[in-house]
Amino acid sequence: MNGLVILIPVALGLGLAGLAAFFWSVRSGQYEDLDGAAMRVLLDDDEDGRGGGGDGDDREETRK
Repeated sequence: MNGLVILIPVALGLGLAGLAAFFWSVRSGQYEDLDGAAMRVLLDDDEDGRGGGGDGDDREETRK
């Protein structure tokens, strides 16, 4: 019974801290663009002009 006196306030405090962190993340816009980063990974934009369209064997290029 004495353990509940400590554990219940600790559990409530952690729950409130998690809820506060969630509301902070929503207010700061963390959930605005959920698909943007996932799609940027898939896009192939080679701006340096090297292409990278070979067979993946770049060992000769790194030895030089």
